[in-house]
Amino acid sequence: MITERPKIKLFIDFDGTIINKDVGAELFLKYGNSEIISAIIADITNKVISGREGWERLFANTPPVTFGMYDDIISSMELRPGFKEFIGFSISNSLDVIILSDGFTYYIDKILTREGFKDLKYFANELAEEEGAGLKAVFPYTDEECTLCANCKRNHIISNSAEDDITVYIGNGSSDTCPVQYVDIIFARDSLLRFCERNRISYYPFDTFFDVERIIKNILAKKRIKKRRQAELKRKQVYSLG
Repeated sequence: MITERPKIKLFIDFDGTIINKDVGAELFLKYGNSEIISAIIADITNKVISGREGWERLFANTPPVTFGMYDDIISSMELRPGFKEFIGFSISNSLDVIILSDGFTYYIDKILTREGFKDLKYFANELAEEEGAGLKAVFPYTDEECTLCANCKRNHIISNSAEDDITVYIGNGSSDTCPVQYVDIIFARDSLLRFCERNRISYYPFDTFFDVERIIKNILAKKRIKKRRQAELKRKQVYSLG
């Protein structure tokens, strides 16, 4: 009997992963007090405060933020090398791609459209204008049980994958430490890599998306792709609560 290979779902962080820099951090560092902003960013990274509280503090400690200020930052942002080629590879191999970001839809949409990827699916926080007060952050995907994330990436992974799917996560930062605990294959860099090492979570280090593509090609060449047992158990816990 011929058994169908499980579907592979790719979940990719945006700031610091698809884009070489963190768009949100760059904006607040440019327009706010660098010492105060750096301290808030450090508290987010070290999980002293939640992602949601972090965004709220960043906006509160910066002169009124406008869409034009974001546009100035966006113009200098570049894709991580190999991303375009990796998306082409994923499409040709029927690998689903979903972007999960703790940043904002405004700049993600602008950058993806600029680079020719406006059809890529993504989930992120949003921005809304307050009369006379500039922009504020809006969080449509928070979870009451998740005290650290502004946009609960774990929930997106659970909602957009089936039990038989092989889930892959590619990321770099503090907002990625929760979702990697629920996936089978992890590509990590920067603080996410250090988190995986501290918690003995298996991962592949990467610098560019050429690295990711090469490793996934090797994985696809295997007769059987193994699920990560710890991730399976964590997913089952979430399913049982549902």
